[in-house]
Amino acid sequence: MSSRDMMANDRASAALGMVVEADEPGRAVVSMRVRDDMTNGFGITHGGLVFALADTAFAIACNEDDRVAVSVGAEIDFVRSTRSGELLRATAERRVRRGRRGIYDVTVTDEAGEAVALFRGRAVVTDRPAPPTAPPADTELAAERPAP
Repeated sequence: MSSRDMMANDRASAALGMVVEADEPGRAVVSMRVRDDMTNGFGITHGGLVFALADTAFAIACNEDDRVAVSVGAEIDFVRSTRSGELLRATAERRVRRGRRGIYDVTVTDEAGEAVALFRGRAVVTDRPAPPTAPPADTELAAERPAP
């Protein structure tokens, strides 16, 4: 399954406004503009959404061939908070892939290139078949999303 096919099926990343900027075997760059509805009660970007951005870049990087790879674990360290309006960019890079297992590091940065979060994901290649590519997103769902 190509990562393009995977992303065509990824409604969560689409709903969050994520944009794939680079997609290479073992490496991916994904960006997301923080919206007001992505902030927590302190007015800063919700950590779960920073994690989601990093996780999407990780998913693209670890699905680097026709085999389906999934996460078996991940951890994140938040090093700086961000606010609505900021553009976040997650860069995922393979550290090692041996057999069916791989380790990938993701750095999430702000527009100035300052680190926002550091994520490490562990993936395993499965025997599961790739799902068929989904039809284009429902236009009603797209209309419900706030504009970036």
